[in-house]
Amino acid sequence: MPIEMRALPDPNPVMYIRPDGVSPFLLVSDHAGNAVPSRLGDLGVSAADREDHIAIDIGIFATCNWLSHRLDAPYIAQAYSRLVIDSNRRPGVAASMPTESDGRAIPGNRGIAAAEREWRVRDIFQPYHDAIAVALDARAAAERGTVLCAMHSFTRHMDGFARPWDIGVIHGPSTAVADALLGALGGGEFRVGRNEPYGVDFTNDYTIPVHGEGRGLPSVEIEICQDLIREDAGQRRLAATLEAAFRQVADSLNIGAKGGT
Repeated sequence: MPIEMRALPDPNPVMYIRPDGVSPFLLVSDHAGNAVPSRLGDLGVSAADREDHIAIDIGIFATCNWLSHRLDAPYIAQAYSRLVIDSNRRPGVAASMPTESDGRAIPGNRGIAAAEREWRVRDIFQPYHDAIAVALDARAAAERGTVLCAMHSFTRHMDGFARPWDIGVIHGPSTAVADALLGALGGGEFRVGRNEPYGVDFTNDYTIPVHGEGRGLPSVEIEICQDLIREDAGQRRLAATLEAAFRQVADSLNIGAKGGT
């Protein structure tokens, strides 16, 4: 069930879709939104950059909205930009509040006072992760089989390097879900990579290490090239593709509403 947030002058950091969905898949997006708190102005970043991949996972919210409804899966998403605080980085690491991304400066993140850092963690990062924890606790109490799916999009070029993949399936030491998902997606029209263009970084990353591996839950991270989901037609198409793959994974691993993997 959604947790109650204390009032903020800006948007609630947590966005919910189908919170009572019965699917075994819990979808989460750490970089779904690009809101910036009014107290921070524009962080010294242009409007174009605040709409680009350095600030938001382009197309992922709409894609997961479709996927959530197709699967009847609960979806929890962060409304604030990763430039304000990256919800998939451990607070305190350099990438948590970056001063530069893909060669572009983030002036508003230079010399951040300790109190301001604490505010961003307390009022933006923590409510989002509390919402995920509450959802997982409720599902565990109800003995509902759960797979945590961290959903992201990535840019075709980053830091001067080209990425040829269309979909990345990313995992930590627990590989059952990723293996099944790679099997379900492999051999089709999309170029699918294991742990591409990223792997799980247990030193810096947060969502899968803490909520997935940390709880002993089956978990996986999905990365979709933003070129494929910039527009509505592509978002619907990828949602349909992932729905079919997720259902195949649930059947092959016997993941259901109660018990299961």
